[in-house]
Amino acid sequence: MDWKTILWLICYAFVLVGLSAYGLHRYTLLFLYWKHSRHEPKPAGRFEELPVVTVQLPVYNEMYVMERLLKAVSELDYPKDKLHIQVLDDSTDETVEICQREVQKLCDQGFDAELRHRVNRVGFKAGALEEGTKSAKGDFLFILDADFVPGPGILMEMIHFFTDEKIGMVQTRWGHLNRHYSLLTRIQAMFLDGHLLLEQTSRNRAGRFFTFNGTGGMWRKQCIADAGGWEHDTLTEDMDLSYRAQLKGWNFIFLKDVVCPAELPVDMDGFKSQQHRWTKGSIQTCKKMLGTIWRADVPLLIKLEATAHLTSNFAYLLLIFLCVYTFPELPAGIPANIGLLLSLPIFLFASLSLIIFYIVAQQQLHPKTWLKEIYALPMLLALGIGMSINNGKAVLEAIFNHETGFVRTPKYGVDQKKSADVKKSRYKSLKSVATALEILFAAWFAFMTVYAIANGIWMSVPFLSLFTFGFLYVAFGSSRARFSFFGNKDDHAEADTAEIFVAPVVERVAENDRKAS
Repeated sequence: MDWKTILWLICYAFVLVGLSAYGLHRYTLLFLYWKHSRHEPKPAGRFEELPVVTVQLPVYNEMYVMERLLKAVSELDYPKDKLHIQVLDDSTDETVEICQREVQKLCDQGFDAELRHRVNRVGFKAGALEEGTKSAKGDFLFILDADFVPGPGILMEMIHFFTDEKIGMVQTRWGHLNRHYSLLTRIQAMFLDGHLLLEQTSRNRAGRFFTFNGTGGMWRKQCIADAGGWEHDTLTEDMDLSYRAQLKGWNFIFLKDVVCPAELPVDMDGFKSQQHRWTKGSIQTCKKMLGTIWRADVPLLIKLEATAHLTSNFAYLLLIFLCVYTFPELPAGIPANIGLLLSLPIFLFASLSLIIFYIVAQQQLHPKTWLKEIYALPMLLALGIGMSINNGKAVLEAIFNHETGFVRTPKYGVDQKKSADVKKSRYKSLKSVATALEILFAAWFAFMTVYAIANGIWMSVPFLSLFTFGFLYVAFGSSRARFSFFGNKDDHAEADTAEIFVAPVVERVAENDRKAS
């Protein structure tokens, strides 16, 4: 082998080792889940007199969901004299008038409700929460994003855990109001189910660090203050505060069986902007907190798990490198057995771990109907591949300190029973060089798929086809919102590009779901 081939082997092996390491971490989380999932947390006691709870609602231009949100808050099963409601509004559109009207309705019903409207967005969501916390009347703060619809009993499910004075935060599991709206929302639900059920349960019950999800959770106000308060030097203020609080010795609780439903993004641009913010923020938090974690007086296993957690999005860069290095045939001079040795780890650790991870999540959540959910698993894998450009860009922006604002995820107030007849044009489409790169990668993998077929390299065809479809799906989903030849760009009903290919399957499964319910 010449030096070029050796260099190719070294780089390829580095990528495979990295992806396999994250796959091994995923197996570890599965093991911890099976070991601890039956150890349900119990409150240390019960309050004889319920404490005051402040419900904080940070919102920004949420005109389609404010009425639904405040109606759900008004139906919380908690004494009115112990409930303080704060609408923390940074809006610049009709949402301001809607909030004024709806908050006045709450006051007329006897609720202690206030509207705090800022004329700037300093600190974005973290800044709004920081301002609201200064005047919060409750010692406990229940935070909800605008697209969440909590059930009436959710506060009573959480509040008694705070009888233990070491508990700083209690997090509920997100549900999905519009899970069956489209194939895209089904895939997102599967993604989140894996994270919110398996990862959060494993980390919390095994004594590892786990994080507040930004919404659907309740904080002890003293814990926030002790950890240094809300800071807005990252895009994931929830993750940042969570690590700082736990390093201060506060304990968190995750309630996997208490569900707080929310709306999933119904178009590709909304999903991409959300994933970009989460990915970039996690790397910013990694840069900010990882050194502190390793200097802290905590066990080595906890430090290692936190490192895997905070660096996990670097896997998107490794995936991009894998795309660049991938070709159906190995370079000249590399024996076939070496190629198999290189490919086996990525299948056993990276690919197979993902498949098992998401199957287990669906089986645990839907023990009777999980087989109906996993038909979308190949699309989940494809979407994860297709998002590597968007999320890899977010990682690089965080590494090189490229400043971007807090881009909200559009919410339309839709669920699987409603048609999305609102106008998407109110929100700007995501404009990024990432879409052009996604198209180029789709074309490259399409060429390699044809090459593999033409040369009889059949084992590579499923792998290459998955990459082709993943990049095509994500690129097409972003592009059709901007170019009229893909359809009416203002029609929000065209929420899912993949339905062009799989609409009959989606309709059959959705109809079966409706009949079953």
